[in-house]
Amino acid sequence: MGDPVAHSKSPRMHGAAYAALGMAHTYEAIRASTFELPAVVARLRAGDFAGLNVTVPHKIRVLDLVDAVAPSAAAVGAANTLVRDDAGRITAHNTDVPALAAELARLAPLPGAALVLGTGGASRAAVAALREHLQVARVVVRGRPLTPDPTVDAGVTLVVQTTSCGMTGADPGELARDAVSWDALAAGAAVLDVVYAPPETPLLAEARRRGLRAANGLGMLSRQGALAFELWLGVAAPVDAMRAALGEGA
Repeated sequence: MGDPVAHSKSPRMHGAAYAALGMAHTYEAIRASTFELPAVVARLRAGDFAGLNVTVPHKIRVLDLVDAVAPSAAAVGAANTLVRDDAGRITAHNTDVPALAAELARLAPLPGAALVLGTGGASRAAVAALREHLQVARVVVRGRPLTPDPTVDAGVTLVVQTTSCGMTGADPGELARDAVSWDALAAGAAVLDVVYAPPETPLLAEARRRGLRAANGLGMLSRQGALAFELWLGVAAPVDAMRAALGEGA
């Protein structure tokens, strides 16, 4: 559930998971505006859905519509997974944080300082992953307008782009690309863009042009999706099948 959501690869990923385990479940992308958000959550409570993933721009405001907030979501003030129990009570969870932490550790095992672009739910997850999981001491958060600052960006070893800039149907990716003082970054810096559709954003293209390590959001998507799957169904997620459906290597 989000807006925009037509770009989402989650239906393909979760469909592959259900097929791998012989389940009859289905997963669909639901476009919902801020005005429509309460009605979709009400359908979950009524049992029309068994669970929901939440993406931009609803990860923060959805917390006002649930019955309980799990520690994972309370810690960052944002949720991406809603779980319904048999009584119709909805609990909000955040699987973005551990998923981001794992991806960032893979991309930059020893980050010294980080720059996070954006201030929404994904940004909060990134900050939590950096500070609590990776123990990064200096984390700079840059909101809109996304204006570069060479003094602040000096020595940054990891850039995490959490806005929808560059996403299919959203703002141009050049806004995120031009928000980084590239020449001020530390040598060998790494860049993670949570956008995965398209797979190559202007930010990632610039990072690669400069010889920096770079990755899009597919790895994070598969990791958070597997965790959400397990919250909903109580069984181990078929991670390899989910990654294969995204065209991601195990």
